[in-house]
Amino acid sequence: MDSQQQFLKISEEAKDLFLPHLSTDTVIFGFDQNELKVLLLQMTYRKQWLLPGGYVKKDEDIDDAAKRVLKERAGVSDVYLEEFGVFGKNKRSEFYFEDFEDSLWHKQRFVSIGYYALYNPDNANLIVDEFSDKCEWIYLSKLSEIEFAMDHREIIEKALLTLREKISYKPIGYNLLPEKFTLSELQKLYETILDKQLNRGNFYRKIKNLGILRKLDEQRRGGAHKSPDLYTFDDENYKKALENGLTNW
Repeated sequence: MDSQQQFLKISEEAKDLFLPHLSTDTVIFGFDQNELKVLLLQMTYRKQWLLPGGYVKKDEDIDDAAKRVLKERAGVSDVYLEEFGVFGKNKRSEFYFEDFEDSLWHKQRFVSIGYYALYNPDNANLIVDEFSDKCEWIYLSKLSEIEFAMDHREIIEKALLTLREKISYKPIGYNLLPEKFTLSELQKLYETILDKQLNRGNFYRKIKNLGILRKLDEQRRGGAHKSPDLYTFDDENYKKALENGLTNW
């Protein structure tokens, strides 16, 4: 059975379970080697790349659908998701399904709710679902080299803009850095997201004033210079900052 026939078989079985005009797509950002990366699926059909996305069940809340789809399609769970946009251009999926009859319910216009998430790639046990050939982390710097389906490149670009805007009033780093990190490592994360250099003294002062860090009685060993202090996030204060925003930034 080829990929198109397999898709038609599964589609027929699923059409009574899902809302045909509503889906979720999640942009999962990771941080590795001082670069941002995003989790993508390469589809068996057409070999194009997509975000982990899927339709919403008729008896399901949208947020729950996004979490379910992420687990089923990529094996990622226990992740903080935040809605950031709605994508519904006319005929956004028509070309992707051009080989199918116009009556195919996937080929009809549907609206996608965009979510973004921050996740440490080291914590992910990725899976490849029945619709995909690959499930991989791809560096943002390499995205221009791959072929996206539908408007998923646009969704990623909007998610990155949203992340850059929210970094000024929401804490960043809990799900991207290891449990213990230095201030310079945290600064590098901020610089990578913002795509600009930050003044070291100003950044250190501001980030310490937020109250979301806890200094450890440990240093990062092995460098050529003085061993820098290690920090970890204060779970309680970090959670409050997520809910209420940053007050001293």
